[in-house]
Amino acid sequence: MRIEIWADLVCAWAYIGKRRLEKALASLDGPSATEGGRRAAGAGYPASMPEGGQPQEAGQTAPGGRHPWGVEVVWRPFRMDPSAPVPATPREELLRDPVADAALRACAPGLTPSENLVRISEIAAAEGLGPRWGAVWRSNSHDAHRLLYLAERHGGAVTQDAVAEGILRAYFVEGLDIGRLDVLAQVASEAGFERAGALLAAGAADREVKELVLVGKARGIGTSPTIVVNGQALAGAQDPETIAAFLRDAAGLTVREVPAEIERFRQSESLMEQRDPLGALTLLEPLWGEHGDDRNVVMLAARAYFASAQLGKARAALEGLVESDPSDSYARLLLGRTLHRQGLADEAAAHLRLAETMSPEYA
Repeated sequence: MRIEIWADLVCAWAYIGKRRLEKALASLDGPSATEGGRRAAGAGYPASMPEGGQPQEAGQTAPGGRHPWGVEVVWRPFRMDPSAPVPATPREELLRDPVADAALRACAPGLTPSENLVRISEIAAAEGLGPRWGAVWRSNSHDAHRLLYLAERHGGAVTQDAVAEGILRAYFVEGLDIGRLDVLAQVASEAGFERAGALLAAGAADREVKELVLVGKARGIGTSPTIVVNGQALAGAQDPETIAAFLRDAAGLTVREVPAEIERFRQSESLMEQRDPLGALTLLEPLWGEHGDDRNVVMLAARAYFASAQLGKARAALEGLVESDPSDSYARLLLGRTLHRQGLADEAAAHLRLAETMSPEYA
């Protein structure tokens, strides 16, 4: 069984949720917990590397991501604060910002941000996190997510989980800025991932992490942390008993595998529905090589170009669709609207009239 943790590394609940997941895994009663389960299809995700490690005693969770009965835990990126500055700024400045204050109050109704921080620190202490607790910096987590991606690629889930533990501890317990490459390189080195510093400095995994953030958005991930198993999601840092029950239920499900290109297309459609045309284009880009002549791919790209005001590209795509199938009334409609936005009223009118004739509902 494969467990995905979609979380932001600057989210306190991600660290609390990690501890609670570890307790839930330790409570699972042997092989029956995963009996009948199927590994999630994982279309669009990097494959995990083979893992080593020593056998564990029953009831223990293997260090770094693998349960003794074959459960694999992998981390995926989620961004709560994508506008966080680089370099980082002290968190106390954020707490003085009226806009941030209102957002933080909405996260914990009835509590001031300071009171909520105390509440979270007490919960963290109860989970054995500390003794000191609390982030000092408002760090941008993009590079930390790059490190996690690289840790899995080069060392597997065991290394990735060890790096995740180090990053979370550095940020919340040691008060370090995890937006700094030297801090991340030190965390990785302590986890046995010596190559990390050079890879991070070279910009490795920048595109992959940005794409995975979009994949999570397309899949409806909206909370840090969210645990996903066999297509089922559990949002929030739930208590160990709730997590264990979720894992038992999800383990028995079978996920129908879908070709990676179809999954990617569906994710692009989801982003269009969420009014993120640039994100949709990002996920569509790898399909152009093998499927650039597929009408569905071209139409979705044309819609995304139109929605993002890339009218020249929209026009080129739509003219190709209309030329190959003059009876496609929707392509004509969108082409007419594109030409109209370009200020070509006469050309637009001709296509709009034809579209309305073929499909009166477009009138």
